[in-house]
Amino acid sequence: MYGRCGRVDDARRLFDGMPARTVFSWNALVGSYLSSGSAGKAVRVYRAMRASAAPGSAPDGCTLASVLKACGVEGDGRCGHEVHGLAVKSGLDKNTLVANALIGMYAKCGMLDSALRVFEWLQEGRDVASWNSVITGCVQNGRTLEALELFRGMQSSGFGMNSYTAVGVLQVCAELALLNLGRELHAALLKCSSEFNIQFNALLVMYARCGRVDSALRVFRQIDEKDYISWNSMLSCYIQNGLYAEAIEFFGEMLQHGCQPDHACVVSLSSALGHLGWLNNGREVHAYAIKQRLHTDLQVGNTLMDMYIKCDSIECSAKVFQSMSIRDHISWTTILASFVQSSRHFEALEMFREVQKLGIKVDSMMIGSILETCNGLKSLSLLKQVHSYAIRNGVLDLILKNRLIDMYGDCRKVHHSLSIFQTVEKKDIVTWTSMINCCANNGLLNEAVSLFAEMQKANIEPDSVALVSILVAIAGLSSLTKGKQVHGFIIRRNFPMEGPVVSSLVDMYSGCGSMNYATRVFSGAKCKDVVLWTTMINATGMHGHGKQAIDLFERMIQTGLTPDHVCFLALLHACSHSRLVDEGKHYLDVMMSKYGLKPWQEHYACGVDILGRSGQTEEAYRFIESMPMEPKSVVWCALLGACRVHKNHDLAVVAANKLLELEPDNPGNYILVSNVFAEMGKWNSVKEIRIRMAERGLRKDPACSWIEIGNNVHTFTARDHSHRDSEAIHLKLAEITGKLSKEGYTEDTRFVLHDVSEEEKIDMLHKHSERLAITFGLISTRPGTPLRIAKNLRVCGDCHEFTKLVSKMFEREIVVRDANRFHHFSGGSCSCGDFC
Repeated sequence: MYGRCGRVDDARRLFDGMPARTVFSWNALVGSYLSSGSAGKAVRVYRAMRASAAPGSAPDGCTLASVLKACGVEGDGRCGHEVHGLAVKSGLDKNTLVANALIGMYAKCGMLDSALRVFEWLQEGRDVASWNSVITGCVQNGRTLEALELFRGMQSSGFGMNSYTAVGVLQVCAELALLNLGRELHAALLKCSSEFNIQFNALLVMYARCGRVDSALRVFRQIDEKDYISWNSMLSCYIQNGLYAEAIEFFGEMLQHGCQPDHACVVSLSSALGHLGWLNNGREVHAYAIKQRLHTDLQVGNTLMDMYIKCDSIECSAKVFQSMSIRDHISWTTILASFVQSSRHFEALEMFREVQKLGIKVDSMMIGSILETCNGLKSLSLLKQVHSYAIRNGVLDLILKNRLIDMYGDCRKVHHSLSIFQTVEKKDIVTWTSMINCCANNGLLNEAVSLFAEMQKANIEPDSVALVSILVAIAGLSSLTKGKQVHGFIIRRNFPMEGPVVSSLVDMYSGCGSMNYATRVFSGAKCKDVVLWTTMINATGMHGHGKQAIDLFERMIQTGLTPDHVCFLALLHACSHSRLVDEGKHYLDVMMSKYGLKPWQEHYACGVDILGRSGQTEEAYRFIESMPMEPKSVVWCALLGACRVHKNHDLAVVAANKLLELEPDNPGNYILVSNVFAEMGKWNSVKEIRIRMAERGLRKDPACSWIEIGNNVHTFTARDHSHRDSEAIHLKLAEITGKLSKEGYTEDTRFVLHDVSEEEKIDMLHKHSERLAITFGLISTRPGTPLRIAKNLRVCGDCHEFTKLVSKMFEREIVVRDANRFHHFSGGSCSCGDFC
């Protein structure tokens, strides 16, 4: 009686005063402790019962069932196993009550296989409680599919479910998003049940997990006596489905009904406010948690940290972390991620060292954060150390391997990426995409295309990210045939023609020199966002159609879209390539005055380039001096290029010195400066520049041109004799040069930037890689076929003149993409207006 009234101490005193104790009195005391939440004391009473060995006090089935429940609560599998042994010895293991308790105990102790063996052994003695115990046990241990199979078995065995069965199976429906089965259970419960709150809460959670917020809300409204679980479940439902503002509104309703927030509510509310970025409201919740002493709860502390991070208040997050008396793995992972997110990389490293000192287990999530620190610090040596640490500690999972492939690729260590790629046994789509990206971003374009083919052979279906990656590689190769093949694949697989895929298709066709196809894809896209418009503006500008690019920009504005920094950058590049000086100045002003966008360094570089292309190099220099920020290398590079073309040698020297001062390890800058000095005839300065390059271990990328014939890409370097048709190519090139010479063509040896004889300069010009590629195209295609050439460096002025004459002589359209822009040659002229 005392036990049932919750007065366990009185029950204990009465028990201790008994002259003789029966099994009934022992069971009563065990049951009293168990029902009052003192499972450990219940187990100790059981041990005292066994030790007493008094007549009539041997444990019976009721005793064992109660003690087994206590062992389950305590998670004491060893004690539960001992009780199981006693049950077998005394023949009580065949008792259904004991067997059901054994199933529940083993499941709660994480020993599900033992629970399943007891269930299988029970066979004849099973009742509804037996099925409920084993189904619930499977759910508790995350084996939901087995729980579902057992429920089907229960039905086929003729057992009807009760409310406990329904709660267990509703959890399965929630985990596996089995909406239809959940609805069937809902209908069955409405017909036959009485324990509404338990079932309604389970139904509410099921509908929430299945994304049916409306159904969950209907269930919630049907609950007559709503408890904390009901309110918190509905609040969580809104948050799980991304309805954060609705969650805050629902919280107001909760307060109106007099339901004061508990720790679960604070956790849900903090999560919603974090996603909304409502910092002030988040602080109010934090203050409430402190006032109600809820902030000492570990989960509350972790959620408050995460909320502050999402609100970009890293300092507040760190203060919460410092105030926590108890921290778990999530706490440390969260604070690490916050330092990385805010670019406080050295603090992140210090925190990681603290984690190691304290002996806290490091997992892949922590390593992932530290890898981002390596990326932020641009430290290859640190990256290698973290990589080695992950291997030594056995935490190098697939996600980390995929990230390492990306990061080594960013460091231009493709061989490291490839080594990791080859160790992955079960490569997923992310693994393949990361390796394709790595190759594409490091100039290994053919390798990227080969990997894409291998991925398809491995039956890995490309997703939109993989398609974007391969389209970037194909654009780099200027392989129109391969681009069309991928486009065909996209159409056959019914990929939506929107977002990054359609933008990449436009960029690919543009990169392959086919503006007709690029325009067709753009026009066919139903949903045009700013990225797609920007891609088309950039493509049009790169092909020298500045006026069309401006028209596209104005059309975009008319649709109601707002241009961003990248869009204006594409537009300014278009103005630059077409020498639209007034228009370029206008849009640079519009960007700031109308749209409130502060120009990046790249925008200022475009402004310099626009002025420089029109010969206004002095004004371009004054423009640089007026910049509100310190000009970076991209700006000085633009000025140097303009000074080279327009022979402003004094300004060229100023720009060259600034460029090498800002980027002393960029080989491209040294080559550009060297070429400028060579054109000025300053051979001593050229020699000095080359010595400085050698001292820094810098090398010039060799000039390379390529052309696609059929389904193959043919690559040529200067003075190349490696091609199988080399002899025919060089004979044809000599023939073409001879014909052009008779018509008045004279080699412009100013573009040979070497201190050699005039004869050697002429010979060097004749063997430039783009001439070899063009000549191969002429002998490999039918008359009138357009030729598309790509080059990794800028086309020199003499090759530009040569190509203009060839386009007229052979009546061919020749499209050349160099490092700067597209050149469309036709009838003896070029789209760039000879600004090469």
